[in-house]
Amino acid sequence: MGQDALGRLHRVREFLFEEQGFRGNLEEYHDPRNSFLNEVLDRRLGIPITLSLVLIEVGRRLGLTIHGVGLPAHFIVGFRTEEGYRVLLDPFNGGAILTPEGCQAVVSRALGRPVTLQEEHFAPVAKREFLARMLNNLKAVYFKQEAWGKALQVCRRLLLLDPDNPCEVRDRGVVHANLGDLRRAAADWETYLASNPESPDAEAVRSRLRRVRQALATLN
Repeated sequence: MGQDALGRLHRVREFLFEEQGFRGNLEEYHDPRNSFLNEVLDRRLGIPITLSLVLIEVGRRLGLTIHGVGLPAHFIVGFRTEEGYRVLLDPFNGGAILTPEGCQAVVSRALGRPVTLQEEHFAPVAKREFLARMLNNLKAVYFKQEAWGKALQVCRRLLLLDPDNPCEVRDRGVVHANLGDLRRAAADWETYLASNPESPDAEAVRSRLRRVRQALATLN
């Protein structure tokens, strides 16, 4: 059974990345289409997490339990045989098989500094965490593009997943401010500072909040 499962895993890998041509979009990594599954399926282009999702779901239809692995600055998949043997694959790089040392090298290159990975870095990613990471990737793209209306939609979805996440409230405040909705921006930043008065960015948020309050005062 273990060999049969490994055979199916490698067949899926061969089908997706060799026959169907799914690949990482190195040329336009920050294209928001890389984060939408329908676009990834149509274009056969994606980022690490969306290509991982394709591999996981195709594998599931063949009875394979493949899980996401959220490494720092990169995303791969893992599979464990009935004998306990772990296989790590990198969907962004053609489904290449990685060792833990290879993962360290990939992450170190991505971060631009040496990184030592621990066993907990290879833990399976839960569905909610998986979705949050996908949304955070998309949020970063929209922030970079200053597409604030779209960023707001992503922020709202992230807060549905994790309503008490203060960082998401803070970021929504940034979006509201850029959209000109100063009252909502102020409310978000007040909420953030109330729960995180000593956070490293607290003073920067207070400074923004003061400017927003001054702007609001001129409107009264």
